[in-house]
Amino acid sequence: MFSSVPVHRITRFTLPSILKDIAANLDLNNGKKLHARILEFGLQFDCHIASSLINLYVKCGSFDCAGKVFDQLPQRDVAVWNTMLSGFFHHCRLHDGLALLSRMQWLGFKPDAFSLCILLGACSGLVLDLRCSKVIHAFVFRNAFDGEQILETALIDAYSKLGLVKEAYKVFDRAMEKNVLLWNAMIRGFCYNGLSETSLELFVLMMNKGCVMQASTFTSVLSACSAGKVVSFGQGVHCCVIKKGHEFDPYVGTSLLTMYAEFGSVYDACKVFHGVKSNETELWNSMISAYLQNSCIHEALDVYKQMRFLGVRLDSITLLNLLSACGVFCLKDLGKTIHGELVKRPVLTSMIVQSSLMTMYLKNGDIEAADALFSSHEDHDIVAWGAMISGFCQNKKFDNALSLFHQLMAKGLKPDSAVIASALSASSSLGCLQLGYQFHGLTIKNSTAADVFVGSGLIDMYAKFGMPKSAECVLSDMAYKNLVVYNSMISCYGRNGMVDDSIKVLAKISQLGLTPDSISITSSLASVSSLAALAKGKMIHGYQVRNQVLTDALVENTLLDMYMKCGCLRYARRVFDRMTFKNLAAWNTVIAGYGSHGHCLVAFELFEEMKRYKVSPDDTTFLSLISSCSHSGLVEQGMKIFDGMLRDHSIVPRMEHYVNMVDLFSRAGWLSEAYQFINQMPIEPNESVYLCLLSACRIHRNKVIGQLAADHLIKLQPEESGSYTQLLNFFNEMGLLDRAAKLRMQLKDKGTKKIPGCSWIEINNNVQVFYSGDSSSSLGLIIHETLTNLRRTMRDYDDNDDDDDDIFIRL
Repeated sequence: MFSSVPVHRITRFTLPSILKDIAANLDLNNGKKLHARILEFGLQFDCHIASSLINLYVKCGSFDCAGKVFDQLPQRDVAVWNTMLSGFFHHCRLHDGLALLSRMQWLGFKPDAFSLCILLGACSGLVLDLRCSKVIHAFVFRNAFDGEQILETALIDAYSKLGLVKEAYKVFDRAMEKNVLLWNAMIRGFCYNGLSETSLELFVLMMNKGCVMQASTFTSVLSACSAGKVVSFGQGVHCCVIKKGHEFDPYVGTSLLTMYAEFGSVYDACKVFHGVKSNETELWNSMISAYLQNSCIHEALDVYKQMRFLGVRLDSITLLNLLSACGVFCLKDLGKTIHGELVKRPVLTSMIVQSSLMTMYLKNGDIEAADALFSSHEDHDIVAWGAMISGFCQNKKFDNALSLFHQLMAKGLKPDSAVIASALSASSSLGCLQLGYQFHGLTIKNSTAADVFVGSGLIDMYAKFGMPKSAECVLSDMAYKNLVVYNSMISCYGRNGMVDDSIKVLAKISQLGLTPDSISITSSLASVSSLAALAKGKMIHGYQVRNQVLTDALVENTLLDMYMKCGCLRYARRVFDRMTFKNLAAWNTVIAGYGSHGHCLVAFELFEEMKRYKVSPDDTTFLSLISSCSHSGLVEQGMKIFDGMLRDHSIVPRMEHYVNMVDLFSRAGWLSEAYQFINQMPIEPNESVYLCLLSACRIHRNKVIGQLAADHLIKLQPEESGSYTQLLNFFNEMGLLDRAAKLRMQLKDKGTKKIPGCSWIEINNNVQVFYSGDSSSSLGLIIHETLTNLRRTMRDYDDNDDDDDDIFIRL
């Protein structure tokens, strides 16, 4: 890079700026070449040049080289010390940074305002803790730095990032002279802590006091508008931006663009982008991000192509956005193209980009490519390890995920909360409770059990193992509980059929001053749907409306599913008709709901309407339609739908579709056709297929085909005890007692136990669950007494009815 600079222009005055440019591009190779030239010129002891060299090396992560330049200096000023300090804290090398600070003071160098700003920056970046921030604050007062506005700004930032808004405001309020930097810092601080309305109030106060508005002011305020979803105020700020002449500033333009994207107004975001007309990479990145945020993938790719055509500098953020899109939208080919770009331009390849590449491959199911990329580098950070472990879990390679976790531990690396949460998910998915216990013990040893993400993972794990009491213990042991943890607890209770407890947690969220989100509502509704408790579902719906919880597509779809499962079709249709955006999941839910309740014709009408709205059906849509035909006995219509899947929509049938087709034939009594259909299946039938046929043979008393289905089912050796129960019932009902006895002996040798069936009913807003053969229910005596009375009444009615018939005959 510096080779294009004439030799006579490389002087002690030009070298710092050249080194600064090289550092900005993280070009370590050219930096080392220039360092060699500096040694030739004998300028290595110049403090300004040495400081620039140190800055270059620390930015590139080469601390050994930076340390050598620093140690070889015979004389150092505070600026050199500050450069080393900044490098250590920027790369989160806490102990090295604090040791250097002590050494600096021991050698008689007093930290200046910039030194303290570096330390406060470490506090705001959460490298240092709250206690350290307060110590630095006290140091500022002791050393008579009070009144330094750059320090006051840094203090406000530090306290805000640590969540101490009151302390930050005290610094702001006590400032003798409030310049625009202080106002901006306080506006940012309120916004960072979720107090966007207070940020906007402070902005209005700032305007009333006649403060000069800078571009940085508007970027902070527009961020607050985005966070608070304050559309009208944001539009007003946009007008103010134009009046003050900042509409062409690329940073203000980026904030405006981001705000409109957050509001879902891609058109306005696009107008801002074209109005600014800047080649600043940040602006182009924001436009790509805005399109991706609103699922406009093709438009985002067009912006990327324009960047390359116009020669706009690509940076790691550009590629991170695109790699993220490749993972979400399954664009593996584009991901490979970006990978090739990174190979050609290794300067853009950082640790986080490598992690994003691996994540992209894993989300596209290409485990081999991700594993090869991971294996090609030895020095991975914890983010890369976490990406691989999480990716293995997403692809159901739980053994690989746990193996990688053990490798991580063997290398002496400390797993973070995200890695432990993925490992917990893997252990629960494998059904290994003992391994889950071990991970729980590990979290206690390394003090991560109190982390909200780890705690949430532990709650989810115990929920999957059916241990809500253990999940409650995890929750009670956590000192700090946020909404994510409570949402996990709601889901835990719902998974284990504890609807009342699930609703109690939802109510507790508001009592604790937290604001329930769409996940809180959907988790509660999911637990209600599983038990079809309509009254409780209506109650949660009312709670959502009263508390003005954001109604997104997820909430609407879950409400629709709940009302359908509870058989309340009128309310379900009302929710569906009022939906702002009907996605494919909504159409599938309403079609399946009408079909399962015998309204097959309505389901077909909705399917035709869905096609008119240009919504392409998927395999789930056809599952619902075939199931609808099965419930209504429309065999020929179901066959047409099945044949049209591949022919008209290029959707390859899955095993579930074949099971539904067998069910369609079986319910109509077409058992020979069902058996013939199974024999013609292009894939190997599983136990569900034969179990469906066997159940139909029991109902229609078809002994011949039933025995064929039973033979196939026994060969498959099903794991579920319910399959064996169906076999035993069939053999007993058909008089095949020898086969029934033989099967019982086999089950006894295997130790297979029958899982009792259960049913439930909602009585006075309480769900009562009854298990087969269980007489421990408190309502058991009342139920049996009621049944006895009903039988007696029916017997008496039949006797009276017979007498009436005799009279009628005599007449």
